[in-house]
Amino acid sequence: MLPLLSHKPAMDILSNGGHHGIAAASSPMAPPFWLALPFILLLLMIATAPLFFADFWHKHYPKIAILLAAFVMGYYCIVLKNTMKPIEAAAEYIQFMALITALYIATGGIAIKVDARATPLANMILLFLGALSANVIGTTGASMLFIRPYLGLNKGRIKAYHIVFFIFIVSNIGGALTPIGDPPLFLGFLKGVPFKWTLLHNSLPWMVMLLMLLSIFYFFERNNKMALDGNPYQGRISIAGSKNIIWLVMIIGAVFLDPTIFPWLPTINYHGHPISCIRELIMLSIATIAYYTTNKELLLANGFSFAPLNEVCLIFIGIFGTMIPALELIGSFAASEIGKQLITPTTLYWGTGIFSSILDNAPTYLNFVAASMAAQGANIEVVANVQAYAAGGIYPDSVIRLSAIALASVFFGAMTYIGNGPNFMVKAIAEQAGITMPSFGKYIFRFSMPILLPLLFMIWVFFFAL
Repeated sequence: MLPLLSHKPAMDILSNGGHHGIAAASSPMAPPFWLALPFILLLLMIATAPLFFADFWHKHYPKIAILLAAFVMGYYCIVLKNTMKPIEAAAEYIQFMALITALYIATGGIAIKVDARATPLANMILLFLGALSANVIGTTGASMLFIRPYLGLNKGRIKAYHIVFFIFIVSNIGGALTPIGDPPLFLGFLKGVPFKWTLLHNSLPWMVMLLMLLSIFYFFERNNKMALDGNPYQGRISIAGSKNIIWLVMIIGAVFLDPTIFPWLPTINYHGHPISCIRELIMLSIATIAYYTTNKELLLANGFSFAPLNEVCLIFIGIFGTMIPALELIGSFAASEIGKQLITPTTLYWGTGIFSSILDNAPTYLNFVAASMAAQGANIEVVANVQAYAAGGIYPDSVIRLSAIALASVFFGAMTYIGNGPNFMVKAIAEQAGITMPSFGKYIFRFSMPILLPLLFMIWVFFFAL
């Protein structure tokens, strides 16, 4: 997901992921373990409700999401006397939705037409181009830009696996090469990890993972034949709505308008934490201009509708609100003495990955990096420490530890629909186009676990199994 300066919030930081969050103030009371139950309940309902009580869920999910989020945030404010965490979550949600909304509207006016037959090679090229572009415009931007031409190319032969592999490759794995690609990587950059670090250390695992996924995709594709229609194909890609590319570039540029990078930006000081909404106002203003200046015929040709955006907006109110205690409990354990003793490249890879599958990958990334550094006497809040940790040499295995956290936070986001912001959006767009998508549970058990999980295991074996 493209980084919001705080996450996935930081949930592409989402960005768009999806944000970098406002640093949390120390709370007078730690959350009880049971306060994570609303988050677990929401996940279970997202996974099972469309199967067992679909009508009820589609009618009432907005109320359920909002009520669960309100309960958790109210408990923090009233019982725990901690208003900073709910404010941080609200700020991250606004960052997330501002970016998602702006990218969705701006890319909705860009029509990429692929004048080619829907062969396995054509699809693999399009997926690869989407993966590359994710490192320039973020996984959220790439997903919104490429999903419609991808659907158009496969019209008449589209299957659920097409969308699933798109989520795997474009919406997640593709964005592992630059800090722009996914929110957690951007957070690392803000903390002091050099911009080129991800390209230098993630390139080989990225390429290995991408080639393995494309190879498996080919085996699905070779049995999915398309009837010959006699149309002459030129094998070209054309783009209409080029002025929207300008809006898209401006939105991506606005991502960097953060007090962390530009201290001169106007902010509101809340308990020592600078809060600025300049970036979000600019993004939403650009989105508004883009919508009203876009050729409506292009919007119609793209099947543009606000329905997918509305669904994401409501579902993620619940996710952002209820995951507060879950993230805090994970962070506390990772920083505990027991947690520090368990820190190795292997536990960092799987720990970051598992929690990034169901939680916000940006704060998960920061929590595990902070714990890993603290275990070796380094401080994530000191830029020189972060730079030394990324460079290696001073701290044993620091480079491989940081790489394990970075790759896991990006790669594992594809394990569930809620693992990264673009996932749910792509699913919603596909369903809006009439494609029957697997439910939350079926996505995991039919695709992520049998296809993606073995590949993630192989990445661990190749690069982190010390």
